[in-house]
Amino acid sequence: MEVSTGPSPRHTNSNPLNREKDKENESPDLELETVESSSFNIGSDHHHHNFHSLSALEILRETVRILRYNSAGFMAIAAVLICPVSAVILSNVLVDQSLVKRLTIRLLLVAKSTGLPLKPFIKQSCHKFSETTVSAIMCFPLFLTLSLLSKAAVVYSVDCTYSKRKFDSSKFYVIITKIWKRIVFTYLWVCGVISGCLMLFLLLLMIVSTVFSIMGFPPDLILYPAMVVGLIFSIILANAIIICNIAIVISVLEDVSGPQALLRSSSLIKGQTQVGLLIFLGSTIGMAFVEGLFEHRVKTLSYGDGSSRIWEGPLLVVMYSFVMLIDSMMSSVFYFSCKSYRMESANEEIEPVLEALTLSSGLPQVQ
Repeated sequence: MEVSTGPSPRHTNSNPLNREKDKENESPDLELETVESSSFNIGSDHHHHNFHSLSALEILRETVRILRYNSAGFMAIAAVLICPVSAVILSNVLVDQSLVKRLTIRLLLVAKSTGLPLKPFIKQSCHKFSETTVSAIMCFPLFLTLSLLSKAAVVYSVDCTYSKRKFDSSKFYVIITKIWKRIVFTYLWVCGVISGCLMLFLLLLMIVSTVFSIMGFPPDLILYPAMVVGLIFSIILANAIIICNIAIVISVLEDVSGPQALLRSSSLIKGQTQVGLLIFLGSTIGMAFVEGLFEHRVKTLSYGDGSSRIWEGPLLVVMYSFVMLIDSMMSSVFYFSCKSYRMESANEEIEPVLEALTLSSGLPQVQ
C-alpha cells in the first residue's frame, strides 16, 4: 500500500478535524509500500477505493512492513507483555507433573476401554493433551491478563499504523479501560468454544472407537478410523481458532463482544477461510518448532555439560515471543483485509471506534 495516498486498508476518517490533523502529522518517512498486486489502493480526493483480499503470503509481507515501520513499539510490547507469558509456557513452571501423570493414566484407561491400542503414539498423544490441558488451566490468569493485554496492544498498534497515528500509551490506557470488559467477555466465550470443541472431539472419538470395537475389529484397525476422526477434528478446530482470533480483534476495534463477536468474525472471514488456515498453520508450525527446540535443548540435557542453557533458554523464549507477536499482527492485518473488502463491497465506511472512545474520554488528540 502506498501510504502517501491514504491510510490503508482502513477508510479515510470521516471527521474533517481528525483528517486535517492526520495530514499535518503524516510521517514523511512512512515506507509501508507493497507490490501493486497485493496493495490496498485508496484515492484520498474522491474516496475512490480499490481493495483486494490478501493471500497469506501477502498478509505476512504486510505484517513485516508494519513491524519495520513501528519496530520499537512492537518490540516493547513483546518484551513487556509477551516474553513473560512465553517463558512460563515454555518452561511449564506452573504445571504440576503429578496432575499431568494422573490425567494421562486416566486417558490411557479410557482409550483402552474403547478398544484403542496403547501404542507409543497413543501414549504420547495422551501425555501431550494432559500437559496442555493442565498448563492452560494453571496459566489461565496469565492468559487473561498479560496475554490478552498484549493482543489488544498489538491490535491498537496496527490500527494506529493504518490511521497514520503514533502509538500513545495514555490514549491506549483510556481505551483499554473502556473496552477491557468486552475483551475479557469475548475471551471467556473463546475459551468456552475451544473447550467445547475438545470435549466434542473426545466424545466422538470414544463413540467411534467403541462402535468399531463392538463390531469385532482388532485394535490395530480401530486406530485408522480414530486417526480419520482426529484429522477431521483438526480442521474443525483450526477453523474455530481462526474465528476466535478474529473475534478478539473485533472486540477491540468494534463495539461488539461475546457471541456477537464470534458470529461477526465467522461472517467476516467467509470466503477467506483458506487464508486463515494458512496463517494458523504457519504460526502453529513456528510455535511447535520452538517448543521442540526448548524441550530438547533446554529441558532435556542431550549434549555437553548443559552450560549452553544459559543463553539458549532466553534466546528460545525471545523466538517464541516473536512468533506470538507475528501471529497477533497477522490476525489484525487479516481482519483489516477482510473488513475493508466487505465494506467496499457494501459501499460503507469503517467507523473509527477507538478514536471515538478517545474523544469521548476528553483527552486531546495526541498524534
